[in-house]
Amino acid sequence: MSARGLASVLWMVLLGPGRLWPSADAGCADEGRCCPGREPTCASTGWRLDRAYGTCFCDEACKLTGDCCYDYPQACPGTVGGCAWDMMTGSSKVAKLALPCIVGEWSHWSGCAEQCKPNLRMRRRYVKQEPKNGGEPCPPLEEKSGCLEYLTYQGQHCGHEHVPAFITTSQYSKERKRRAVSPLWSSDTEETGYCVEFKTESLSHHCTMENRPYARWMQYIREGYTVCVACQPPAMNTGNHRCSGDGLGADGNKVLRWQAVGNHRCQGTWKKVRQVEQCSCPVVHSFIFT
Repeated sequence: MSARGLASVLWMVLLGPGRLWPSADAGCADEGRCCPGREPTCASTGWRLDRAYGTCFCDEACKLTGDCCYDYPQACPGTVGGCAWDMMTGSSKVAKLALPCIVGEWSHWSGCAEQCKPNLRMRRRYVKQEPKNGGEPCPPLEEKSGCLEYLTYQGQHCGHEHVPAFITTSQYSKERKRRAVSPLWSSDTEETGYCVEFKTESLSHHCTMENRPYARWMQYIREGYTVCVACQPPAMNTGNHRCSGDGLGADGNKVLRWQAVGNHRCQGTWKKVRQVEQCSCPVVHSFIFT
């Protein structure tokens, strides 16, 4: 008999009815656990396949790390319909599979909480399956974003009421739909907007302290930097095709005010540099009028 064959026989003897292992050993079948993927909590205490005694595991990753419980090959590959068959005792136990959290799709963004006032919009998603047995926890179920609507409930335009320039991240422009924001804006207009460059003069410390996921863009506003702010159709006044707070008619020495939508305490001043057709600033220094 070859050395490999002899080793196999000895191993079968150790695992047979008259095994020489301590009676205190435990395994996957005793714990009733067989877990997919890598799951550190899917463990027991007993003999391992490498013949060491201690913590052993019943997750799929143990085959790579070499720390599977001694009965993993028998208990876990036989998992069918949630039951693990114990080859030693001939009994079955319910396997506690680790199930991750599963969530649905994001809902549509809500409208602004108030018209004609910087505020927040919101979207949600719901849990379809709660995590079980140490499965991956649920991700955030709610997101908020700054917004500003220029029409009252009566359909009156109110953008002229705002003196400072209200800005948000340029990423918000991907969500904009012309007719959804301002029904008064003609769909056949060819106005494409414009860009205004400003040099920041001051800003409140609340901008750099902002760490909410939807508002982290405020951290990139710095004193002395040149930033680009795009004026797009949804934020334009339908009468003069301008954005409120764009510094129309202001020379380079006039100090203008701005405020971040989503955190009214993040505000500051800047001076107009020039107006151009297209913005060319880095993404982190690119914003839009709201």
